[in-house]
Amino acid sequence: MTTSPCPPLSDDNWPDEIADMLPGFAGALNVYRTMAHHPALLKAWAPLRQHIVKDSALGPLRSEVVILRAAHRMGSSYEWAHHVSRARALGMTDARILAIRATPEGEDGLITQAVDALFDLHRLPPDLETRISVLLGQQGVFDLIATVGFYSVLGYMLMTYDTPVDKDVAKEVAVRPLS
Repeated sequence: MTTSPCPPLSDDNWPDEIADMLPGFAGALNVYRTMAHHPALLKAWAPLRQHIVKDSALGPLRSEVVILRAAHRMGSSYEWAHHVSRARALGMTDARILAIRATPEGEDGLITQAVDALFDLHRLPPDLETRISVLLGQQGVFDLIATVGFYSVLGYMLMTYDTPVDKDVAKEVAVRPLS
């Protein structure tokens, strides 16, 4: 077993320059406790996180489809586990969540095609951009692209530093695996 050079920071090791962030989102999850090794980045990250996670034109359910597909494509077990939990809390069924790993139909299928195009082609081809724009609106297309980028960056950090899934989420997934 290897030890990460940047494990999630404990409260005792939390940087003074971002002490105000500890009681909020940054102190709540291992991903941000890992990112706290770079306080300036975490500070700069916060406004984009607010938009992507809370204020996106995609809305919560469509955002989860995008995030789950991106997590699956990246192989980010941390993001997959956390967003299975979040998707369930929003009322998504296990069947719908599992379909996002494969080839879902309907709206979820179109969204996963767009995510796949970003991973495979690094762009949305014009015909797909037109179809996804009809579904999501132009701002939704921008937010889909930004969400894939945002969660890709998080995935790179999480996998580089082998950030552990937070205990409550790990327990939930162990007690209630996808069926």
